[in-house]
Amino acid sequence: MAPPVDLLSSMATFAKVVEAKSFTAAAAELAMSKSAVSKHISRLEDRLGARLLNRTTRRLSLTETGAAFYDRCARVVAEAEEAELAVTRLQSEPRGTLRMNAPVTFGALHIAPAISEFLGRYPELQIEMTLNDRFVDLVEEGFDLAIRIARLTDSSLIARRIAPDRRVVCGTPAYFARRGTPTSPEDLVRHNCISYTYMTVPDQWQFVEGDATRSIAVEGNFRANNADAMRAVVLAGLGLAMLPTFAVGAELQAGRLQAVLERYTPSRTSVYAVYPHSRHLSAKVRAFVDFLADRFGANPYWDRSVAVPAQGDVGASEPA
Repeated sequence: MAPPVDLLSSMATFAKVVEAKSFTAAAAELAMSKSAVSKHISRLEDRLGARLLNRTTRRLSLTETGAAFYDRCARVVAEAEEAELAVTRLQSEPRGTLRMNAPVTFGALHIAPAISEFLGRYPELQIEMTLNDRFVDLVEEGFDLAIRIARLTDSSLIARRIAPDRRVVCGTPAYFARRGTPTSPEDLVRHNCISYTYMTVPDQWQFVEGDATRSIAVEGNFRANNADAMRAVVLAGLGLAMLPTFAVGAELQAGRLQAVLERYTPSRTSVYAVYPHSRHLSAKVRAFVDFLADRFGANPYWDRSVAVPAQGDVGASEPA
């Protein structure tokens, strides 16, 4: 049986092969020969008595056993890197290129304006930011981290909460003067409700009162898959919408929009920074996530003067 150091080396090599999707690419990244990489994988398979990879002349694919083993390998390798980093961390500086993904509205309103300050601290770092509202595969698409606003379920990633995601039902004062102000969720049936099409059920709005959650069916003549578009039509007086305060905080504070139904707090999620186990300890990722958590926090600037309840602790890491 291979000693622990050799086993850890083989596990790290296997994880790199999976991420690089080839023995040749993994060998180049590890500064090893292709035959040495192949020997590590063979030793692992012999040790486990199971095939981990299906090999053809064109591609590699994980077996069912290999997929389960990879997740554990990535975790073990990350822990080993953390132990090493604990010794060298004070001497290390973020450098290279940080590739990140973020939702369109949150990225444009809150991430992009912070980039200049962050890069001013780390002049050897570059950032490549992609904005879209689709769910990206971090490993497959080569991102170092992503910003996600959701209830997370993917345990193959590490997540750190960087801000609350608070929702408010809002409209213009002129709209409410014309159509009346709802005083309970049931009153929404008499209003033109602007819905977000990426919600699981766009025309079912969730509300919380005490420990109870209820769903209200709403109707409206406009839907959109982007909070900027929804904010624009609400500001134009078309109707009301349930929007995140990070998208409408400035308008609420200025009085251009008015929040209603505050006692029926809409169901909330959180804003997370998520990253793969294998990149858990990258100095550039750690620095950027720390920066965002400090910048936003449990009471972010877009919620100041907005009457919404506090939500959870910000900054703790957890499985996604």
